[in-house]
Amino acid sequence: MPKNKGKGGKNRRRGKNENENEKRELVFKEDGQEYAQVTKMLGNGRLEAMCFDGVKRLCHIRGKLRKKVWINGGDIILLGLRDYQDTKADVILKYTPDEARNLKAYGELPESARINDAAFDEEQGGDNIIFDDVDDDDEDIDDL
Repeated sequence: MPKNKGKGGKNRRRGKNENENEKRELVFKEDGQEYAQVTKMLGNGRLEAMCFDGVKRLCHIRGKLRKKVWINGGDIILLGLRDYQDTKADVILKYTPDEARNLKAYGELPESARINDAAFDEEQGGDNIIFDDVDDDDEDIDDL
């Protein structure tokens, strides 16, 4: 019989979604904090974010959020700024799309902020390709 040396069994790996649909109080930024939008996930608990003060920062996801809250490109996050490193920050909180819309309505986020993830991906990737020479005539196919 092997001894249990881990932190639990199958049920721990499955995870607990206790507070999935609970409403939480909207958290505003304080001094030493800034709102940002995720531009790129780098791996190893790090990401690149464009802060709404105009600075691009390398961010570290803190351990409390690391495996419990999944962060994707385009998400609105709250960063804790570092006094000694202006180009680096720590992720404190991830806002849901509803919370981000509320922040925009309160005037905390600028009007230029794109909240939904799909709009952010289109802006970066360019999946929407427009063809100029498209005709709806199927006559060319029939001639062949």
